[in-house]
Amino acid sequence: MHIHTLSAYETTAEAFFDKLAEWDADLVLDVRLKNTNQLAGFTKRDDLDYFVHKIQHADYAHDVLFSPATTVLERYLRGSMDWEEFFATYHKEMVERDAVAQFFERYGGYRSVAIVGTATHKRRSHVEILQQMIEDAQAGIPDDSVRQVDARDEAADEARAAQKEARRHRKSA
Repeated sequence: MHIHTLSAYETTAEAFFDKLAEWDADLVLDVRLKNTNQLAGFTKRDDLDYFVHKIQHADYAHDVLFSPATTVLERYLRGSMDWEEFFATYHKEMVERDAVAQFFERYGGYRSVAIVGTATHKRRSHVEILQQMIEDAQAGIPDDSVRQVDARDEAADEARAAQKEARRHRKSA
């Protein structure tokens, strides 16, 4: 199983669905607490459910088991909790809920899962932590380190920068 993360914010429908197609996602797992207001745009729960089936021919599930507690999320969004504290608190919640085991029970039959969160250019999302926990469980690696998520992000940023540079060189050649 491949696990991918995707933000419902700061994206276009085209970019969002191009990613799902690139990953050949057969499940879009929406783990946002608040996904029904107008600010969600095309990723509003019922609209996203329709579009995922119609465009990607994939399943859609909204599952708040994997969402942070409302109070924790609000503290993080307001800036009264930094990323490291949010990471530790959310991770502990997921362990207490036995979320990773439940993820595999509920969604273990899928090949490619895109988990929808709320990252922005200025704010990270709990889906990064969830992705790491699931991938580590698949590999048999226990995980509770925010440094591992940061290292993974840095490696991904470096890979994207290298790809961008390679495309730039091809265009100028």
